[in-house]
Amino acid sequence: MRIGMGYDLHRLVFGRKLVLGGVTIPFEKGLLGHSDADVLVHAVCDALLGAAGLGDIGLHFPDRDPELKDIYSIRLLAKTYEMVSSKGFAISNVDSTIFAEAPKLSPYREKMQKNIAGIIKIEPDRVNIKATTTEGLGMIGKGDGIAAMCIVLLTL
Repeated sequence: MRIGMGYDLHRLVFGRKLVLGGVTIPFEKGLLGHSDADVLVHAVCDALLGAAGLGDIGLHFPDRDPELKDIYSIRLLAKTYEMVSSKGFAISNVDSTIFAEAPKLSPYREKMQKNIAGIIKIEPDRVNIKATTTEGLGMIGKGDGIAAMCIVLLTL
């Protein structure tokens, strides 16, 4: 068994779509980044890559690569899954937390679960997504950003 942990944080800005777990969520701001800046998917990718001993998302998908500009991060997750599974690993489960003051994410949680589970070829009930606030503290608490953490368990 191998355990991996991933974390990502992006700034919220006007003029961008908010994408989390591959779901476009209606909101006045979106996350700033080279890709669609989906912090949840990026955290899952980093956790998978770390558990498999394959480095991190920046190594495989650098933000200076013009081909990755505005890429839908679910595509990065699909490529990450291919790398991890090619080393003989199976994904046992994914446990993640999104940190955001707004918007409310509970209406989108099930769709995010299904998106991620479908790409990494596990049952949706093995992908857990939680959301919490930071009680008004820090960058996230002021509504300036959204972050996500993820832990995964891989088996051989």
